[in-house]
Amino acid sequence: QVREWLAKNPRIHLHFTPTSASWLNLVERFFRDLTDDQLRRGVFRSVGELEETIARYLEQRNATPKPYRWTATSSAILEKVAKAKDSLRSEH
Repeated sequence: QVREWLAKNPRIHLHFTPTSASWLNLVERFFRDLTDDQLRRGVFRSVGELEETIARYLEQRNATPKPYRWTATSSAILEKVAKAKDSLRSEH
């Protein structure tokens, strides 16, 4: 049914992205920063105000960009993966 619907709607393209993709984690981190720094306690009386706030935030960040840096070691990440696999295999 999904394939039939997609065939009838050629403008729609599905992209499957693994939820553990490292670049996706960085995107989530950026939106967390935006939320914490500007949005969480903000009061916006219109969509326009919200858009202006986001645009200002982007201008400020882009004026002095700082890359996100990984702090976890590969061994720590692999330990977490192994622990998660063990947890999924065990019966609860």
